[in-house]
Amino acid sequence: MLHRGQESTDGNGGGELTVPMAWLYAEYIADELLRTGDLMPPTSFEFRAGRDALALTIFLSDTGGELSGIRVVSQLETWLSLTAYDQPWQDWVRERMAELAADAHASGVPSPDLDLAEAAWRWLEETELLAPDLDAVPGGVGLAGEDDGPGGGGPAGVDEGPKVWTPAWQLGLPLGHLAIHLF
Repeated sequence: MLHRGQESTDGNGGGELTVPMAWLYAEYIADELLRTGDLMPPTSFEFRAGRDALALTIFLSDTGGELSGIRVVSQLETWLSLTAYDQPWQDWVRERMAELAADAHASGVPSPDLDLAEAAWRWLEETELLAPDLDAVPGGVGLAGEDDGPGGGGPAGVDEGPKVWTPAWQLGLPLGHLAIHLF
């Protein structure tokens, strides 16, 4: 993404390439967390949904603009709380994106990190993936966490059960949350 550099005062613009390091680093951390959890093949759409949801969480939770490898472990609890089932994650994402967009607009400096984060959010919102309907699985645990049948237990036979089209973020968010737990 070419844009006029801040140091350029001669009017030529310089045409410097701004590398979106904050977003790329957030995506790298998310990728590593998901690969470590070994929850799904890295080539699957589910993996992408988990990576993008987790990368958005990591990128948007960095309020000080100081994503640091040394602080990753200290941020795990924050990311867990943001991705928890009972949290309004999508509302938080929209609010943080709006804040960052307003900051970028006010400064007059394009933000390639924000551009990539917006593209990931668009994909997560607009893409639907075919996923097991956990509310319809007999003997499984519903999305609200209640026991849906006799015997309780996990969603045994989920692969054979009914499936529904689900927004990618609704599938990716719990995968990202689980990957953090497994880390």
